Amino acid sequence: QVQLVESGGGLVQPGGSLRLSCAASGSIFSINTMGWYRQAPGKQRELVATITSGGSTNYADSVKDRFTIFRDNTKNTVYLKMNSLKPEDTAVYYCNADRITTYSSGTYYGSWGQGTQVTVSS
Repeated sequence: QVQLVESGGGLVQPGGSLRLSCAASGSIFSINTMGWYRQAPGKQRELVATITSGGSTNYADSVKDRFTIFRDNTKNTVYLKMNSLKPEDTAVYYCNADRITTYSSGTYYGSWGQGTQVTVSS
């Protein structure tokens, strides 16, 4: 069994910064693409950024040049550095892994973390 656990959310003023972390646990051999998604109240979940196992990244237009996604494959962890935060960035941020291959319990598709709240407000 695998698990994704996010951390690093909180309350920040507009223009501030936060760094989110998402650690995958379990008997993990490899993880394909990892990503961050967010869901604001009353809205659908949307993609924020993704990163492949080789390091290729993709960002939503709304966060380009402000957010940076990166990962540490040795720790099975993905990060999201968020700068110049705006009130419209307020949401629950979810970590996702599209495919996790384990040593002994098979392959898991579409794994999600429990979410971490980010609130941008003065």
